[in-house]
Amino acid sequence: ETNTLPFHPFEDQQGDILRVEKEHQVLQEQLREAEEKFEQSQSRSLEEIAALEELLKKCIGETEVSQNELNWFHQDSEAQMKKWQQEKKENRENLKALKGTAKKHSDTNERYLKTIDDKEKQYNACLNTFLETSNKFANEKGKLEELIKKSQNDSQECEKRAVKAEISVLQTWKETEMWKLKGTIAKAEGNLRMLKALSSSASAAPVLKSQIDSWEIFTSNVKKQLEKVEVEYEEKIELVKNGARGCLTKVEVVDFPWP
Repeated sequence: ETNTLPFHPFEDQQGDILRVEKEHQVLQEQLREAEEKFEQSQSRSLEEIAALEELLKKCIGETEVSQNELNWFHQDSEAQMKKWQQEKKENRENLKALKGTAKKHSDTNERYLKTIDDKEKQYNACLNTFLETSNKFANEKGKLEELIKKSQNDSQECEKRAVKAEISVLQTWKETEMWKLKGTIAKAEGNLRMLKALSSSASAAPVLKSQIDSWEIFTSNVKKQLEKVEVEYEEKIELVKNGARGCLTKVEVVDFPWP
């Protein structure tokens, strides 16, 4: 038969010893795990400490570099500040000079504006005078154009009459000269016919041959002269019709000696 009574003084109730042993085993297991975790944590801490020491060393180096850079920055800032103050001083002086120049320019502009205003008034006065004069000239121009037009018409009419007169004179000269030359030709041909009739006898032919030759040459020359006179007068008449001037001169006529 199993004894189920507590084991005094170690148990208040049955199973306390077993429970304590189990708890002891659990605690030992937890202690072992805690030791392992502590060792792991200690190892990590050492690594982290080494890394932190390295980082600290690096930071110290960078701090020294930064301090040097900060010193350089301060020096550069002081130089820049001095330069800026000098530029500020120069800018103030330049601004003062520019203000003086601007004042001069402003005064000059005012004088120019006044001058422009005076010139504009003068221009308007001159413009009004010009317009009045221009209107007068326009009226006079219209009258002159009418007179010129009338004069041109009269001149054209005179030119037409002058052309007709010149043509009439040239025509008269042509007909007169041709009438003279034709008369000369008629007389020469009459004499030539008479001489040829007389030369029909054998005894008179040798004597009259030279005279007949002379009259034939004379007649030929006069006929050529007649053609020349007619052509040249016709050319002059045509030139006058086309508006040429200075054509009212006689055609030169050669006066051939009679045989």
